[in-house]
Amino acid sequence: MTTEELIIAVVRVLGSLPVLRWPLAGGILAVLVDLSDLFMRNLIEAGGVGNYQEFDKWLDQVYMLTFLLVALRWAPVPRGIAVVLYAYRLIGFVTFEITGTREVLLIFPNLFEVWFLFVAGVHFFKIDFDYSPKHVAMAFVPLLSIKMFQEYTLHYGQWLEGFTAVEAVEAIWDWLTSPFR
Repeated sequence: MTTEELIIAVVRVLGSLPVLRWPLAGGILAVLVDLSDLFMRNLIEAGGVGNYQEFDKWLDQVYMLTFLLVALRWAPVPRGIAVVLYAYRLIGFVTFEITGTREVLLIFPNLFEVWFLFVAGVHFFKIDFDYSPKHVAMAFVPLLSIKMFQEYTLHYGQWLEGFTAVEAVEAIWDWLTSPFR
């Protein structure tokens, strides 16, 4: 393991732990820290990262396990859905590891992550959400749409592959501020 990989791994593990105390804020932090390795890879010169996609997917397992530990304390329906979605993504992770094909992640999107944040938000804001099949299905429409767009962007379209993370932020900033110039 290179020094760069070690630094990124330590940051990712530490960024996963707050979810155990503060599910919503910690979950959001874990997702942001997950994205931070893109910046760290661009900014740290300490030996590089060998196979980034494989490295990233292994580190994803850390925050997903912390999410699962929290979800196991939920009421039966949201907990059951979380466990099924975790297992589904785990199957996708194993399939990705065996095949090395990023497109497999489109078949196994990380719905567990967005479901976790949704339920953590319901708990945090004390929303009286009815976990009936109809309401859960209605919640899944935007959750699935958001996640599939992200998975497509990252793993199939690979739209960000030509950018460093810093260049991507600069491009987004330029686009957002262009109407005001």
